Amino acid sequence: MANRTAAHEAWRALRDLVKPRLTDLFESDGSRLEKLSARLELGEGGVLFDWSKTHLDDAHLGAFEALSEAMDFAGARSSLLSGGIVNPTEGRAAEHTAQRGVGDPDSVELAGTLHARMAGLVEAIHKGLLGEVKHLIHIGIGGSALGPALAVDALARHGAMVDVHVVSNIDGCALEEAFAACDPQTTMIAVASKTFTTIETMTNAQSALAWLQAAGVSDPFGRVVALTASPDKAVEWGVDETRVLPFSESVGGRYSLWSSIGFPVAMALGWPDFAEMLEGAAVMDRHFAETEGRDNLPLRAAFADLYYTHLRGCQTRAVFAYDERLALLPDYLQQLEMESNGKSVTADGEPIDEPTAPITWGGVGTDAQHAVFQLLHQGTNLVPIDFIAAVVPGDDLDEAHHRILLSNCFAQGAALMQGRQSDDPARSYTGDRPSATILIDELAPASFGALIAFHEHRTFANAVLMGINPFDQFGVELGKDIARQIEAGDVKFDASTEALLKAAGIAS
Repeated sequence: MANRTAAHEAWRALRDLVKPRLTDLFESDGSRLEKLSARLELGEGGVLFDWSKTHLDDAHLGAFEALSEAMDFAGARSSLLSGGIVNPTEGRAAEHTAQRGVGDPDSVELAGTLHARMAGLVEAIHKGLLGEVKHLIHIGIGGSALGPALAVDALARHGAMVDVHVVSNIDGCALEEAFAACDPQTTMIAVASKTFTTIETMTNAQSALAWLQAAGVSDPFGRVVALTASPDKAVEWGVDETRVLPFSESVGGRYSLWSSIGFPVAMALGWPDFAEMLEGAAVMDRHFAETEGRDNLPLRAAFADLYYTHLRGCQTRAVFAYDERLALLPDYLQQLEMESNGKSVTADGEPIDEPTAPITWGGVGTDAQHAVFQLLHQGTNLVPIDFIAAVVPGDDLDEAHHRILLSNCFAQGAALMQGRQSDDPARSYTGDRPSATILIDELAPASFGALIAFHEHRTFANAVLMGINPFDQFGVELGKDIARQIEAGDVKFDASTEALLKAAGIAS
């Protein structure tokens, strides 16, 4: 149980510490790199995590460890990994790790059973037992779409077994784009919704069925696979129960990639690669479960996150993937981090006076260097940055492409820290700007799984240290409620909203 008095003392100690310059930290401690970087081994290859270019030093790490003890991080972690109630507002566990084999034994067994069901369907489709399938349109929104879209884009750019298109936006242009790329005679539809009532998803699904029917497909529902925690509703909607792939109610949407929501990933990659992705995440799970204090990689990342939001007043955190295959990673992390930790009350319902989640944003290197890095180097905002790159390129072109890409990635981190003084103020760089680097040996299913699990646990660690609940998301409901009121047409709004509705032809 958290000791709030001890936590306040830890925060007081943190605020009293000297804020050193990054270059001074390296000069005063010859073992700094060794202390603040570590590899996670994944059988063949691994991932290097380097937090040495952040302002964390021994004193700050010690004080953050005291904070983690005061907030009972070990107890919260144990509850998470054992299937305890970690979402108190909804009285739920959060059992995404059980999908990877780490968790309550009964939940792990259930996940294995549901995975076997999914594997059987995937393999049947790949063998042509359900007819020729060349395309899959995966319809979802939020966590039901962002994770699959990222994984397919990262891992299935070359040699995909099935051409996958992920559609989330209710804007019909998104669905029409998928239709244009697919032959309806060889297309399957995956409908991903935890409740099987999400209005955007179900509206898009109805339009997809109409598209199949208009193209002469005699049994459109025979082309549909449902991915849901509400299988009865999927069957009621019209999906044959043999093509309903359930997942547990205790698996949250933004943590659901590992469940049947990962069906499009398995369709694109094949089941063996999907299983490798699960195992890579499980390696990170075991590290997170078994490693204490500053040596715990997700917890150390949370220390850095809280240092910058609470002690340096940083309102944003930037993520730049120097790998085109990870172009969607900032989008994925936006939901994971901001929907989880964008809260204003504690898990006990008490108001929070301190900042919680920063605004996550980012882009792809080297494009971002010619767009936003001016502000990062010389602007007045201090922005902690994560750089993510892979040693092995994802292309077969001249090696100069990848060499230049990585050189730019590492140069940015060095330049942000070092800066450069000039007699001309316009050409002067203050330096002392923090970054961390995650260097993947090779972007493959296992390393991708470990990368995503790392960020899940980092998000959870941040929440525990702030005393908030990362597993509810009531903030997204208000806008939905008002949208439903607009659809019903029986509520009067403010003058501005009424004028907009009239201008758009939605209201008279």
